[in-house]
Amino acid sequence: MLQTTVFSPSPGALQLNHNHNRRIFSWGRGSVGVNSSTSNTWRQSLFVSAKPVLEDGVLSVNGKEVLTKVPENVVVTPLTNSSAFVGATSETATSRHVFKLGVVRDVRLLSLFRFKLWWMIPRVGNMGSDIPVETQMLLLQAKEGPDFDALKEATPYILFLPVPEGEFRSSLQGNSSNELEFCVESGDPAIVTSQSPKAVFVNCGNHPFDLLKESMKILEKHFGTFSLRESKQMPGMLDWFGWCTWDAFYQGVNPQGIREGLKSLSQGGTPAKFLIIDDGWQDTSNEFQIEGEPFVEGSQFGGRLNSIQENNKFRRTTNKEAESETPSGLKEFVSEIKGNFGLKYVYVWHALLGYWGGLLPNALGTKKYNPKLRYPVQSPGNLANMRDLAMDCMEKYGVGAIDPAKVYQFYDDLHAYLVSQDVDGVKVDVQNILETISTGLGGRVSLTRQFQQALEKSIATHFQDNSIICCMGQSTDSIYHSKKSAITRASDDYYPENPTTQTLHVAAVAFNSIFLGEVVVPDWDMFYSRHDAAEFHAAARAVGGCGVYVSDKPGQHDFEILKRLVLPDGSILRARYPGRPSQDCLFVDPVMDGKSLLKIWNLNKCNGVVGIFNCQGAGKWPCVENIVEVKVSAAELSGQVSPADIEYFEEVSGKHWTGDCAVYSFTKGCLCRLPKDKSFDVTLKLLQCDVFTVSPIKVYKQEIEFAAIGLLNMYNSGGAVEAIDCFGDESSCEIHIKGRGGAGSFGAYSSLKPKACSVNSIDEEEFEFRGEDNLLTVTIPPRISCWNIILCY
Repeated sequence: MLQTTVFSPSPGALQLNHNHNRRIFSWGRGSVGVNSSTSNTWRQSLFVSAKPVLEDGVLSVNGKEVLTKVPENVVVTPLTNSSAFVGATSETATSRHVFKLGVVRDVRLLSLFRFKLWWMIPRVGNMGSDIPVETQMLLLQAKEGPDFDALKEATPYILFLPVPEGEFRSSLQGNSSNELEFCVESGDPAIVTSQSPKAVFVNCGNHPFDLLKESMKILEKHFGTFSLRESKQMPGMLDWFGWCTWDAFYQGVNPQGIREGLKSLSQGGTPAKFLIIDDGWQDTSNEFQIEGEPFVEGSQFGGRLNSIQENNKFRRTTNKEAESETPSGLKEFVSEIKGNFGLKYVYVWHALLGYWGGLLPNALGTKKYNPKLRYPVQSPGNLANMRDLAMDCMEKYGVGAIDPAKVYQFYDDLHAYLVSQDVDGVKVDVQNILETISTGLGGRVSLTRQFQQALEKSIATHFQDNSIICCMGQSTDSIYHSKKSAITRASDDYYPENPTTQTLHVAAVAFNSIFLGEVVVPDWDMFYSRHDAAEFHAAARAVGGCGVYVSDKPGQHDFEILKRLVLPDGSILRARYPGRPSQDCLFVDPVMDGKSLLKIWNLNKCNGVVGIFNCQGAGKWPCVENIVEVKVSAAELSGQVSPADIEYFEEVSGKHWTGDCAVYSFTKGCLCRLPKDKSFDVTLKLLQCDVFTVSPIKVYKQEIEFAAIGLLNMYNSGGAVEAIDCFGDESSCEIHIKGRGGAGSFGAYSSLKPKACSVNSIDEEEFEFRGEDNLLTVTIPPRISCWNIILCY
């Protein structure tokens, strides 16, 4: 049995008491005590020459210092051959501690931190003072040599993940002395401790994405409170184009507006197949908004829920309304729009506590849930970053908090009612509010666990498709209790009226997906298709592996952009994994360093995809008072793209791969052949982007070299390719490509011009072959959703 280890007072080296023998403890393959026999359970590539050692108060990697001056009250508990929990002890018991771990200097670091109560953004740096308060993931890479340009492939990554421990939640932060600290807090002054030995999980490895994946597997098994993304049921709406009412109407959403929006999308050839009826459909009241008096900004967050039913916009209340466009009720309206517009999924919005201001105490429709007015209190960590209007107003107006003993009954009643109205799922917002009202309710971790379990139980009981989108829940309290929920918003809201946030949004969702993507499918939010940054957002969604939905006002659409995302049947070409930055982007700032482009990689079934974006010069990150923004000195910025930017490419390269790739530029419409380890230059202006489909060139019968690109008219062209097979003998070769999506142009790299081509058994289909770059194109007829192309050589 592994024992908790502590620093000895003298000489300060970490000792491991294992079988009564005192040993230096180090992290690395086969390096915990004598338990090296289990090292073969790890991926060999993860731990080659990556052996962090903690000795004499110094954590080092390959001889390079990562943490120095580690205090003697730090406690380390080994977990696996490469990982451990780190914590600390205190002489006093309190509900909140801040402990020092050691000094961080001369590293490359990436932190994901909560800049608001609800949301995370990334921060990069080189020392402890660059680590913001409320950091929830910290990735370090030790410097190799005198500068970071000398980094070698074998230089390991160190991952710090603050985790819940008992009734306490932890986070990381740096201070002005470059010390890494961790904060533990219960959220309830009555829940105190003097010990937090397992507050931070630490692991190391040579590959950052393997390291995240393996670390989350370890924590999933250890805690048993959350599940990884790949084990969860995926809601069906993820693979269909959607429309959300929020930015189209805000709280003024109404049935006729929804009808008009669905109609205009359908008539334009990109029919919405799932709909989110956002805030504005519920039966609420607001004592802070008085008719006839001027609107007070933020007063909308004082509204409270009167009942679980729809409001009068969605339900006729008098016979006089029979001739109006108001439906008799929500069920009639949902059935109508499903029938008229072919919707597959209709979701509705509600807050975790029912509404922004919770439930109205003593209302006839809510009093059985025993709501009590509580006034939120934010932690010092949240207050140290950016204030939020919604949170400030909820602190002022209070929230009608549901009795935790009644919370399942509330969700059960609400979701049962929605199912009776033909609603298919819910978007559940304002989830992090619980940490601010946990005093007297068992603390933030316990309260979050209780609500999360009740919510997921109700979803499983009433909705057959795990039909929930979580939102405003980017705290580790929620993340490490996500047992079934499969989708979570990955960023702050999309703000169509704010030009400075467009590039920040794309960068934030990509970086946040590094962490969130191990537990959920990150939701990259809605966007306007008719907007200065529309293509920027559209291309990001195409490589993001996320759901695709817009929030256009009725009739305000750019169908040229939408048709690059949406197939005629309303489905989308969703990539397989959460889109994440390429390795060479992990420790650069694509928004404010004035020189770096952002690359986002993903995989399809048969190929890979890389999106590249110029996010510089349009805005700056929040909470950057001490960071100097580097002005973009040129109208254009250049970067390099390589097939090697795509992780796990071996999943699609398979047998018979030549080692070369066919790379297709969506923007330029050109094709090139490139070895996997080579790169090419890309130059982009502000808010410009490109999407490159990267397909492995394989050798088939008759030495024909071939790589399917996909539908050239789609941003994620390769997402259309489902399978590639080859048949033939010594004298002939047939390559069969199965895919989906009609009314487009299929493209491929071919070393030779085929003799004939057929599509869905229709012989002598016309095709074109461009000899200068070996681009083969075949027209896919309209009105077919799936196709089988046969190329005869």
